[in-house]
Amino acid sequence: MDNECHLIELFELEQIEENFFRGRSQDLGLSRVFGGQVLGQALAAAGRTVGGHPAHSFHGYFLLTGDHRAPIIYAVDRIRDGRSFTTRRVVAIQNGRPIFNMSASFQVEEKGIEHQAAMPDVPGTDELPKLLESMARMRERNLRVEKFLQGFPIEIRPVHPLNPFATGNYLPTACIWLRAAGELPSHPELHRVILAYASDYGLLTTAGLPHGIPSLEGKFQEASLDHALWFHRNFRIDDWLLYVTESPNFSNARGFTQGRFFSRDGKLVASVAQEALIRERGPQFEK
Repeated sequence: MDNECHLIELFELEQIEENFFRGRSQDLGLSRVFGGQVLGQALAAAGRTVGGHPAHSFHGYFLLTGDHRAPIIYAVDRIRDGRSFTTRRVVAIQNGRPIFNMSASFQVEEKGIEHQAAMPDVPGTDELPKLLESMARMRERNLRVEKFLQGFPIEIRPVHPLNPFATGNYLPTACIWLRAAGELPSHPELHRVILAYASDYGLLTTAGLPHGIPSLEGKFQEASLDHALWFHRNFRIDDWLLYVTESPNFSNARGFTQGRFFSRDGKLVASVAQEALIRERGPQFEK
């Protein structure tokens, strides 16, 4: 699949047997499959076996690096079908080996009491340049990252543009606006799947900011270990969402990052958490 493939097609999985689906892989110029692709496709596979309930959360573990040159098979285990909640387990398989597993939960929509965290007061999208535009004006540029962004089907506008690949140390926080590049059908589950895809962007980088790790490209082994996402309210991923990330801890070669997604009208629509392996390269270590 080339970089120009429509975002929707990435999650239109081929059913090859009951509970088994095949997803095509996307080449974003990385040496591996982008983790968000696996998150979104696994959630899409689970959703194909659920009768109308929207996803409310998933928890996944990255086991092995995926190869973008080959498709991925998703095997779904129908663990439980309840009246309010439905649970699925998904294993992503490539070249005969599991590379990722996920537990996902789906819930019938219910009304009840509510509260939420407040949305930060930040400039709107009309006041901010696209990420690619801001990177093009930087003195120190990272062409590998720019190639990734050119194929990444999510538009990004950073609230405080900075070049994390320049030498320097920053606070472990980031704030960006993002949306899908193009109008999407009004299908809530599709919007959840694409948010899962987009949610893998920037978390690992945020954890490394205080240590100048992004500027030391090639000197560190970096890999997402696990990823969890909770959907709180309905939203549209083809409209702007504010993505606020913060890394409260880095220890034992693992950086932990949390994130929140807000709609333009201030509603908290989803929360995410991820832990990533970030260690200095050495022959004695493997994930």
